[in-house]
Amino acid sequence: MIPTNRKATHPRVILLKEFLEPMGVTQKALATHIGIPVQRINEVVRGKRGVSPNTAWLLSEALSTTPEFWLNLQNTFDLSAHKPEVHIEPLIATNKVRL
Repeated sequence: MIPTNRKATHPRVILLKEFLEPMGVTQKALATHIGIPVQRINEVVRGKRGVSPNTAWLLSEALSTTPEFWLNLQNTFDLSAHKPEVHIEPLIATNKVRL
């Protein structure tokens, strides 16, 4: 569910606060372990980059989660961050039958 009263949490917060810091793992160590440039992890941690499907797979295997976990975090954040300010009324069908 997308938060309505606040902006959703970026995956960077979860990666840093729930995984890297408690595990005592550096960004460099994680990047080396999963075979990607440290800049990619650093950009995620700084919120400059989102979690791509490829990164989601790598994080899930290294951190014993699922790729869906990371993609759902990213998707929820993206939807929350880009919610339109204008409310659109639902489109109503006219129920006209054409033959």
